[in-house]
Amino acid sequence: MPVSRIAWEGPSAAVQNVPLAVPDSVARVAPPWFGDATAMLYTRSVMERRILVVDDDPNDAELTLRALEYLRLREAVDLARDGQEALDYLECRGSFAGRATGDPAVILMDVKMPRLDGIEALGRIKSNDKLKTIPVVMLTSSREERDLRRSYELGGNAYVVKPMAFEKYLEAVSGLAEFWGKLNEPPPAG
Repeated sequence: MPVSRIAWEGPSAAVQNVPLAVPDSVARVAPPWFGDATAMLYTRSVMERRILVVDDDPNDAELTLRALEYLRLREAVDLARDGQEALDYLECRGSFAGRATGDPAVILMDVKMPRLDGIEALGRIKSNDKLKTIPVVMLTSSREERDLRRSYELGGNAYVVKPMAFEKYLEAVSGLAEFWGKLNEPPPAG
């Protein structure tokens, strides 16, 4: 199955197709009683809303894309390299000025990033009346207690430490995508 590979270039990421090997033990988003055709429709309808992935590490961002590609959700993902790009995306400015408007279903954000780190970006998002209802999940390798505590103090919706094994990472991202992209009902607009 092809998957998008990230190469950071300029203000946005360049995308290339590469093969993806996914462990057979990892379940798809659709319930097991769904047939293959129904599962495809199910996963496509899950992500009519978008996911914003914010990560400065191309390898970690690629792992997230691989997990979402496996779930057939890759086309519903936007990427930002740091907190400042995430804010530019949310405010439709800079290199994101031409993007379709609308808030993502969820933001999956790393903590440790250059320019504007994830915790500071989280604080700005949650203090902005237009953005504060967007769920923000800190998806990070940081196990520092102060990062965890500060994320929740600022209004983060979840704090997930990135598993090291790809299979476990795939399970974590699929659970986040299913909950925030399908099960969670966002607040009404306005």
